[in-house]
Amino acid sequence: MTDTPTTTLAVFTTIDSEDGARDLARRAVSEKLAACVQITAIASVYDWDGLREEPEWRVLFKTTKDGYAALEEMILDAHPYDEPSLWAHEIAAGSGGYLAWIAESVG
Repeated sequence: MTDTPTTTLAVFTTIDSEDGARDLARRAVSEKLAACVQITAIASVYDWDGLREEPEWRVLFKTTKDGYAALEEMILDAHPYDEPSLWAHEIAAGSGGYLAWIAESVG
């Protein structure tokens, strides 16, 4: 693992449909807001106006710290939820070549 001069982020949200997840993913990559996006089917249990258990899709965007604000704006604008979950984790270490590819792809 090597250091990269650009801070890399893993950004997560959840959404209620696979089509919606794919739309967010395609838009993020085509607009160069993320280098790569992964979609995973999950089950969520939460309390929002009562206890709920719903299928959702977790969407993982790989981006940079500098690119986060534009990605956040797009997600919040396009998301169908009143209050979408949205959070980011800084990538502390990783393959130098892969992290550089993310940095080169976001712009």
